Amino acid sequence: MMEQAEKILMQYYGYSSFRPGQEEAIEQVMNGQNTLAVMPTGGGKSLCYQIPGLAIEGTAVVISPLISLMKDQVDALLSYGVAATYINSSLTAEEQRTRLRDMEKGRYSFIYVAPERFETPSFLSAVSRIPLSLIAFDEAHCISQWGHDFRPSYRSIVPTLNKIPNLPVLMALTATATQEVVADIKQLIHVENGHVINTGFARENLAFRIVKGRDKREFITEYMSQVPNESGIIYTATRKEADQLHYVLEKKGYAAGRYHAGMTEHQRKQAQMDFVQDETKVMVATNAFGMGIDKSNVRYVIHYAMPMNIESYYQEAGRAGRDGEPGDCILLFASKDINLQKFLIDQSPSEEKKKEEYAKLQAMTNYCHTHTCLQKYILEYFNDPVPYERCGKCSNCTHNGEVEDRTKEAQMVLSCVKRMGGGFGAGLTAKVLKGSRDQKVKQFGFHKLSTYGIMPKITEKELTQFIHFLTAEGYLTAGSGKYPSLQLTSEAAAVLKGEKPVEMLVETAAVQQSSEYHVQYFEELRHLRKQLADEAGLPPYVIFSDATLKEFSNHLPRTKEEMLQMKGVGERKYEQYGETFLEVIRPWSEQTESAPIPSRRPEPRDPFDDRPSHIVTFELWKSGSHSIRDIADQRGMSPQTIENHLFRCVQEGEDISWDYWFDEEQEEQVLQQYHKLEEKKLKPLKEELPDTFTYSMIKAVLIKHRYLNR
Repeated sequence: MMEQAEKILMQYYGYSSFRPGQEEAIEQVMNGQNTLAVMPTGGGKSLCYQIPGLAIEGTAVVISPLISLMKDQVDALLSYGVAATYINSSLTAEEQRTRLRDMEKGRYSFIYVAPERFETPSFLSAVSRIPLSLIAFDEAHCISQWGHDFRPSYRSIVPTLNKIPNLPVLMALTATATQEVVADIKQLIHVENGHVINTGFARENLAFRIVKGRDKREFITEYMSQVPNESGIIYTATRKEADQLHYVLEKKGYAAGRYHAGMTEHQRKQAQMDFVQDETKVMVATNAFGMGIDKSNVRYVIHYAMPMNIESYYQEAGRAGRDGEPGDCILLFASKDINLQKFLIDQSPSEEKKKEEYAKLQAMTNYCHTHTCLQKYILEYFNDPVPYERCGKCSNCTHNGEVEDRTKEAQMVLSCVKRMGGGFGAGLTAKVLKGSRDQKVKQFGFHKLSTYGIMPKITEKELTQFIHFLTAEGYLTAGSGKYPSLQLTSEAAAVLKGEKPVEMLVETAAVQQSSEYHVQYFEELRHLRKQLADEAGLPPYVIFSDATLKEFSNHLPRTKEEMLQMKGVGERKYEQYGETFLEVIRPWSEQTESAPIPSRRPEPRDPFDDRPSHIVTFELWKSGSHSIRDIADQRGMSPQTIENHLFRCVQEGEDISWDYWFDEEQEEQVLQQYHKLEEKKLKPLKEELPDTFTYSMIKAVLIKHRYLNR
């Protein structure tokens, strides 16, 4: 069956190999196994149910939380020549009845519906009478009561499904799921432990930045002047901010739209359509906008203020670079943002919910003050299962200023917190360190402490920020209530004893991400794409992604065969649009002496070779003439996937030489530390070993001794 899946991947989508996790997820679904796929935004989740839906007889029902997501997905499928539609409240009653009748006649391969549709007897009756290929829950974190966007209507579908006599395989897909959410979804739709595909949350193409101390409007206009033709989203915390910023950008001549809950439904729909169709370049919006927006060529997402939690931030920022091209994710931070979010949290009637949200807000605040890799911080928050060192692209990783030793200042702050007895926030602690005559300082007798006034040359604002930094780095904890109360952590002891230094970046770097391509050709191709999209009534990125247009501009294909070498160009897309683009590209090619030759796609698997993919990898490895990198290049896969193939073979009983990963001494060190640990996980084990010990090395040792499941 996987041979059929690979054929569909090439024919419809124009790719010769699967992204990490896709192949395993598709294989499980096609074998009838309920599956949960946790993959980052832009990681290709939709293919995980679309390919089985095309391969398995019957109609695939996809449950989506937003109407906009349904329309985008249906538009994309229609562009491939796939029969698809949606049934939701945007249709008239007669339109809904017509589509239900067509569904019963088997005219659709895919039906997209909102969760509430399962509460409708007519829909349930129709679904019960037709052959189904699968049922997929997109944005599946909405099912879980622990999810940051939990929807009761989503969860209520699960018992309803049991009434369907022909219930097919179930699949859940999400980009943001904590361990609690994963466990909840597994239990709800009966996913076995071995059928959770979690490729991690890392977005390799995104560059994260924190910008502090800048006038926010000034920064945005300066930034946009550098990317006037690129699509972007600017998220504001309030409707008022959205309206004001939208007005400013329009006055400066930018093609800007706006979107928030204070607008009419018609206004919101039109604003969204203009953005998707590239009529407007930047959308200024509250968090009411974006979930399920499938626009792939968003090049930047700017947060005008700090969001309430990491889950929301990563999902919103992740709308940049869905096409795999570079994207900027910028957060403009000001300390007053924290108070606004506290005000919003206080609107909740549930004290338990408030406590939970305050803890999440503290993690978000820590993110804004940490000096570690920003992507790594986010991945550790989600307990990402895939080892990750540092991104090399965020404002902390690429910081080009100096690193200062701030151990002495840290010792002063930590000593002060200790002498204050805990239970007080950063603001009051800063006043004590500064030597303030504030009434509260005298009220608690803090003016008598030995640490009172020991940092007089630093402003209270700078001291407060430094305390936030120490909290973000794990030397202080602020608790989980509305009013943070500082306490020393176990990490603080080593600093106070002078055993551990505290280093801090002096300034924030300004980073721009870019990829090499012929700008003039790309812009002309983008203009052609817009014309074709308008004629077809489709979003431009559905025709070809920005990544594909950039390949065209670099490689200048002249024939069908050459164009089919470009990523994202399959037979179906070529039939519809290929010749039109070649007519524009051929003259450029004739004027150019030599264009870069596109890297050839890996040779397709022998159609008579029905061996599982990991066995093919193992046979290549066993021949001894290939390294992991060579096999990865030959098979069009990542080195990590190849390594996982080999480890899987070991777990299935194959023998392998471990010299590639470790020697006897290294093996012994790993095992000694492993047996000492209470929490037997990769990350704490890595922290106990020398820096020269890589995650691959450690994992290999544990696999060899059967201490780790793949």
